Amino acid sequence: MKKLLLLVLLSLLFTPGCLVIYKISYSLDMKSEKKGTATVRFYDIRSDAIGNREFEEDKKNLFEYLYKSNEIIESLRSEGKYLLKRNLEVSNNKLNGLAVYDFDDIDKVEGIKYESGLYYLTLQTEDSVISTNGSLEQKQEYKRIIWSGNEKTLRFEILADKPERQTRDLVSHFKKLK
Repeated sequence: MKKLLLLVLLSLLFTPGCLVIYKISYSLDMKSEKKGTATVRFYDIRSDAIGNREFEEDKKNLFEYLYKSNEIIESLRSEGKYLLKRNLEVSNNKLNGLAVYDFDDIDKVEGIKYESGLYYLTLQTEDSVISTNGSLEQKQEYKRIIWSGNEKTLRFEILADKPERQTRDLVSHFKKLK
């Protein structure tokens, strides 16, 4: 489940440094069985780049590509996601992000499925679910959050993995943009 919307896209494309997130929360307001609006909050966005060149790439990817470019809008649109809002802000000296988008098909939102009148999200066993308004089922092979098909808002929060190496703060670099 580490396809953490906009930011994981970059993680896959731009290694060895990558952006890491402490926690991600999702709120999906369903307008019909499959359509709705997603609000995704990213808490404590940092870089785990070792070298300065990789760190500069991480800053460029976050501040220019994700935060400002139209390319990400087109990329999401091709996936059936229509970006309504994106924002970065500093709170308690941590860089946090927000993405709000409409979607046409819940099946394209972070692996959530709708079948037999239920919504569900299957996660790896090591994924840490902090909270949800669904029911959490834990098996030896996976974790699964299940929501009733009548639920109008699907919510869940996931604690990201601890970075394998030291991370770099991005707050001061974001403040320079303002």
